[in-house]
Amino acid sequence: MSFDTIDYRVDGHTATITLNRPDALNALSPHMITELRAAYEEAEGDDKVWLLVVTGTGRAFCTGADVKEIPGDGKVINESPYLSTYEQWEAPQEGTPPFRRMTKPILAAINGICCGAGLDWVTTGDIVIASDQATFFDPHVSIGLVAGREVVRLARVLPRSVALRMALMGKHERMSARRAYELGMVTEVVEHDRLLERAHEIGDVLNSNAPLAVRGTRLAIVKGLDLPLHEAEMLAESFRERVTRTEDALEGPKAFVEKRTPDWQCR
Repeated sequence: MSFDTIDYRVDGHTATITLNRPDALNALSPHMITELRAAYEEAEGDDKVWLLVVTGTGRAFCTGADVKEIPGDGKVINESPYLSTYEQWEAPQEGTPPFRRMTKPILAAINGICCGAGLDWVTTGDIVIASDQATFFDPHVSIGLVAGREVVRLARVLPRSVALRMALMGKHERMSARRAYELGMVTEVVEHDRLLERAHEIGDVLNSNAPLAVRGTRLAIVKGLDLPLHEAEMLAESFRERVTRTEDALEGPKAFVEKRTPDWQCR
């Protein structure tokens, strides 16, 4: 697919989406949001793709909504008629991957400044790594806006007091990549020039596992987080039962007994 504001490439079983508005610090314009949604749908619907990697170009990963494209009345811009789609009835998602309904995991590789809506990849990504040059903050209150879903999600990832501090300090305080790692917001800090290489190394390891088992495991965790423990356990077991009926579920034990690498068919 051809895009103007992002780059989309498939290599093996990995689709890499690169936010590509470096002059605007990869701020999210309405057009960029439309292209991201198309890229997510393309990757989710492509049988060859087992994993998505999202990163950015330039010195920023994503600095949130492009304030230059916000109307004077502050209303959310929609490319389709107002309230004509389900997404417009939801909390604004902007660049957020459709993590609640997609099956394939997302690895976010944070290359630089990450703030506002850029934090959505951190809080909804399945694996998050960061460059040693990455920084994190939420600027909403510093520009007269209430911090919405971004910090609500942060409060599910960070300790309450840390999330509140980030939200209320606004642009005046930034969290380093090292501090984000110490708090569990990212899982690894990588030398800047090796970030994308390391993301694909991790992706290759993930893709060496059975893809349907990976998806079922991801869904069990993500969907189970919103449920009481027992219901979450039962949901996870239902996903496990479904995957046992696949060809890959037979291939895994067979390869183990034969002492060879499994040949996953994703079916």
